[in-house]
Amino acid sequence: MIEIGIAVLGVAFLLGLFGTAIVRRMSARIGLIDMPGQRKVHDKPIARSGGIAIFWAIGLPMLIGYLATFFIHTPLIRHLLPASTIKYIPGVVFDRPLMLILFACTLGIHILGLIDDKKALSAVPKLIGQLFCAALLVGLGEMIAPGGFRILTVLDHLIPGGFWLSSGISVMWIVLLTNAFNFMDNMDGLSAGVAIICGGMLFAAALIHHQFFISGLLLLYIGAAGGFLVFNFPPARIFMGDGGSMVLGFFLGALTVRTTFYAGQGRWYTLLMPVIVTAIPLYDLLVVLIVRLHRGRSPMQGDTNHFSHRLTRHGFSKKGAVLVIYAATLACGISAPLLALVSSTAALLVGVQTIAIVAIIAILERVGEHTQ
Repeated sequence: MIEIGIAVLGVAFLLGLFGTAIVRRMSARIGLIDMPGQRKVHDKPIARSGGIAIFWAIGLPMLIGYLATFFIHTPLIRHLLPASTIKYIPGVVFDRPLMLILFACTLGIHILGLIDDKKALSAVPKLIGQLFCAALLVGLGEMIAPGGFRILTVLDHLIPGGFWLSSGISVMWIVLLTNAFNFMDNMDGLSAGVAIICGGMLFAAALIHHQFFISGLLLLYIGAAGGFLVFNFPPARIFMGDGGSMVLGFFLGALTVRTTFYAGQGRWYTLLMPVIVTAIPLYDLLVVLIVRLHRGRSPMQGDTNHFSHRLTRHGFSKKGAVLVIYAATLACGISAPLLALVSSTAALLVGVQTIAIVAIIAILERVGEHTQ
């Protein structure tokens, strides 16, 4: 299993790495160039096509894996697979339709992001598109398997309309994470690096529950983002654009739902695991929205009041600000996978730890003027 995991991670990383190099050269030809501007942190035109590489570094292995499952029962494939993996074949075959649905809906969010990168969509159609893709994922997943991409399925039998409430919460959660990573794509290396850290924490949680199918998808996610980050870490030579940042948020959101569906079968507080893992992206999203609403601006109107921007106004370099956010994301999320293994008292301590870290960040940010 370790060898297979390393191979999956390596393939996605190489696809992300070489794919980014290719689309960077094609960026001007396809009209995906990010020009300097008032809200930009760069002072020269930079390619904004990295999202294409990220998506296909995840999507291409998914498609190949999907097709390979149709031959998984053949003697040749069984001979090539390690003996220890044979027992997982029925689970892989069962999850095959869900993988195709996830690919299709992520493709939809990727296309929406590319359109926005090309034509700068207004907030309403962009949000409608995100809601549609998330609702399609939850709805089609439910048709294949109850709780396929739906959180809080226990509500089905607890309250009238519990199924629809569960579905609505699932859709909103996926859209929330989609926008959290979209908002976080405001400084070189930030969204991709945070995605790798969050993906790593979720990967640990999936391993604890022996969710090897989800673990494999997360390794694709981490590898694709890592390959792109080689070109995107400060100073960036290419940006991912909405076609990449929304993919990172949407795909992670879908997998948090899938992981939590199983984790929640045991201790109820494991349902909070994805919130703790993604605490920093959610914090940035929440603070930015509050600042914009307080100033009478549209919540979807871009500005320079993100966590990273505020850190640079406190004296950090861009690279320093990115590294601080990496560390904060890791500090919040490192204990989250343990929720499935600990008592309710220990889980409470994990939750308090996360709240304390976010509170420290919020307090320190209030020192001096930090909004514009």
